[in-house]
Amino acid sequence: MPVKSVKDMDLTSKKVLVRVDFNVPIVNDKITDVTRITAAIPTIEYILKQKGATVILMSHLGRPKEGERKPEFSLAPVAQKLSELIGKKVIMAADCIGDAVEKLVKDSKPGDIILLENVRYYHEEEKNDPEFAKKLAKLGDVYVNDAFGTAHRAHASTEGITKFLPSAAGFLIEKEIEFLEPIVRNPKQPFVAVIGGAKVSSKIAVLESFLEKCSAMVISGGMSYTFLKAMGKKIGKSLLEEDYVDTAKKFLKTAADKKIEIIFPLDRVCAKEFKEDSEPIYVESDEVPGDLIGMDIGPKTIDAIKSCFATAKTIIWNGPVGVFEYKNFQKGTYAVAQMIANADAITVVGGGDSVSAMTEFGYADKVSHLSTGGGASLEYLEGKSLPGIVALEK
Repeated sequence: MPVKSVKDMDLTSKKVLVRVDFNVPIVNDKITDVTRITAAIPTIEYILKQKGATVILMSHLGRPKEGERKPEFSLAPVAQKLSELIGKKVIMAADCIGDAVEKLVKDSKPGDIILLENVRYYHEEEKNDPEFAKKLAKLGDVYVNDAFGTAHRAHASTEGITKFLPSAAGFLIEKEIEFLEPIVRNPKQPFVAVIGGAKVSSKIAVLESFLEKCSAMVISGGMSYTFLKAMGKKIGKSLLEEDYVDTAKKFLKTAADKKIEIIFPLDRVCAKEFKEDSEPIYVESDEVPGDLIGMDIGPKTIDAIKSCFATAKTIIWNGPVGVFEYKNFQKGTYAVAQMIANADAITVVGGGDSVSAMTEFGYADKVSHLSTGGGASLEYLEGKSLPGIVALEK
């Protein structure tokens, strides 16, 4: 069913409580990637244009332990950055519930933007505690969820709160559904999925679901070595999930039975140690010598991916193809990002690292859709119902 949109609500003179996903990387009090903040701005600006409306934002940041209010988990740097990006002062609340916050909201003026402090400072948030959800709900007249990245979790600020306030989806959630739903239901063919990242365990469900709709699949990154091990290849000291070798074997058999082309690394760039300054060592074969670690794909693999992309009408990318955060081992990920940016296809890039790569390499505006939800995107693509989305259905 379609979700109810923020555009379906009368926001005149309303205090609009908006769940956003401001779980951004912060290093030395500086935000290193603003993608998730900028993604929320269209919804915030739309609400501010409604006569007399006030915006109250709430989000989590990191995973603070129960009762742990460390400064590194504070959303204060986000309030400052949002102020810069939106060109308007953002008022930072000292907490997310309580008398002081209720007074701050009550005294606010139309057009104000308030950012509540980290909702995960309370363990009740992740437990979806009804009383905590009710306390959050007291701060608004209506609720808008624009945090796709947390929509797969039934938490108080994403699912529980919808039981106490009229609720709708923001523009970001609508956009995510607009691009992901056709891929789940009936993607334009040929459909190619590039799935990378470290572990088979975190991606196997989406890999299996894609076998029902893909014409080809590229499996790369650290997770590829478990598959190569299942194929009897030598993987040296590369990352291996021993417990998933049998799972990988079953997957490969199913793919072969369905005649789905699976592209694995044909050559690679290796290193003696998993370190940023390790010397890149090119290995021409699809096997890794015993004393080396696979770190990136090589030119033969890049050419194979390019050929696969040539006729594709839908391409989805989730997970880097190598250790792209190390300059010596980012050529493969850069090449894939460039190919996707230039592809004549519907292109969707999801997962934090893949989105960061597209942004870092300057291709963020060259794809059809950058998905802000890592785990949420994967679960949606698997065909699972996301609690935060179900709660907004008409």
